[in-house]
Amino acid sequence: MATIWGRHFRSDAMRQGILLSYCVVNTNGREDLLACLDAIERTRPAGVEAEILVLDNASDDGSAEAVRRWAEEIVPGGGGGRRAGAIRLIELERREGKAANDSTLLREARGRYCLLLNEDSELRPGAAAALLAALDTDPRAGAAGAQLLDSKGNPVPCAWRFPGVGTALAGALFLHRRLTVQSGRGRRRGADDTATVRRVEWAQSSALMVRREAAAEVGYLDPAFFVYYDECDFCKRLADAGWHTLLVPSAAAVHHDQLSTDLSAGLPRIVEFHRNRDLYMRKHHGRTAAWMVRRLTAWSYALRALAALAVPSRPARVYWVHARQALLPRRGESLRDRAERSGY
Repeated sequence: MATIWGRHFRSDAMRQGILLSYCVVNTNGREDLLACLDAIERTRPAGVEAEILVLDNASDDGSAEAVRRWAEEIVPGGGGGRRAGAIRLIELERREGKAANDSTLLREARGRYCLLLNEDSELRPGAAAALLAALDTDPRAGAAGAQLLDSKGNPVPCAWRFPGVGTALAGALFLHRRLTVQSGRGRRRGADDTATVRRVEWAQSSALMVRREAAAEVGYLDPAFFVYYDECDFCKRLADAGWHTLLVPSAAAVHHDQLSTDLSAGLPRIVEFHRNRDLYMRKHHGRTAAWMVRRLTAWSYALRALAALAVPSRPARVYWVHARQALLPRRGESLRDRAERSGY
């Protein structure tokens, strides 16, 4: 069950003119969510009719009420006016996965383009405008990803080649950054790399603009992926349907979340990560390829773990856990398992 609250909610006839829907998923990230909404407000392209949709994923930290207060705030320096545009809040009573959440937002959105955002993503100035321009210019582009930055503003990998035996072999030979990564740090870059819009195979959905027509054509995101590899599977299905994905380096967004090196907090994420990679492989390449990838990936993490024993600053134990989960993805409690056990 879901509750929908909205401010400046308009008739269907008026909503047909919306070009851009900002689609934000939040799970117990109230402060990050407010920062994300503030960034949307600061960077909204001039003259673009837009709406904001926030899906609160059964949070218990007051996130939903914070969104309602944010929508009603008087904008500082805004002449006493409230925030511009329409905003809708979808409150879930039971927690769902990222793919299901994004699909709900895409179905509810009325924009021609939908900018998928995590609550811990903050758009940099010009990002939305650059993504819009890229999709407008290329009518067969089904999605366009921003260049993600870490909390210090450094570019991080956010686009890759589709997973397969070849990419797993590249990882086992320590050639992952050279042969698989298609973005950010690790890619062999030319002088104009930061300005060139280019095709990639898949891009992370922390700041991914999607052509709603293309998403509808392929049936949105697959809810079998609770979190991780959901956007990879989505981009693969877009490609199979004749669409492609772009990376727009001039569009930047800070993404604060990464896999934790604290096993007490991060183990379910590691389990979910490898379980969904195995799901992707079995879905798109079959059981034999999945079997090969499990072993190649476990080998690469095991080598990293051995190397980390000589470097105290490297998380050897985390690498060992990755190696185990890569080899035995059904073992352990995943994020989905934890959500279902908790009754969310």
